[in-house]
Amino acid sequence: MYKKMKLADTVRIAPELLGDDVNDAVKIALINKLEGQIDKKIGAMVAIINVVEVGEGHIIAGDGAVYYESIFNALVFKPELQEIIEGSVVEIVEFGAFIGIGPLDGLIHVSQITDEYISFDSKNARLVTKESNRSLSEGDRVRARIVAVSINEQDPRDSKIGLTMRQPSLGRLEWIEEDVKKNEKAEA
Repeated sequence: MYKKMKLADTVRIAPELLGDDVNDAVKIALINKLEGQIDKKIGAMVAIINVVEVGEGHIIAGDGAVYYESIFNALVFKPELQEIIEGSVVEIVEFGAFIGIGPLDGLIHVSQITDEYISFDSKNARLVTKESNRSLSEGDRVRARIVAVSINEQDPRDSKIGLTMRQPSLGRLEWIEEDVKKNEKAEA
């Protein structure tokens, strides 16, 4: 889930930025320090929106920089358990599909895509169901539920987000539309 948060941090303003406007220099330092970082409590820092307040500067002996305490607004992404997300398939592998959800990727294991048997079509890089012949390929838009979250702050690439599509109204968006039309016909 994306959230706008008000956060505080101390940033180092390098000597070459000291002639600039303090708010601009602090924003640049915050962007360089925090954007792209992941924190287990806050989530992935997507963007620094603006600087709300800059405190008094502090100088440390032997360092030509000035350190400012700052309060700022940031856009963060933190995947929550049981959250419904929509994303695009970024990669198909033999054991499942990786889904781009914001700044992170989640994995839908083949056992969590559908109740049907699924085979991997390596020639066309897609997963195909046996009974209904539905396929999942790179670029497909899907709706899934987050069922596992393991964030690694030191190496964000090792973070793991587990997804499922084995519930009603989840799956490839075209599959959901087909199921809705089928249900409407059955009710009529």
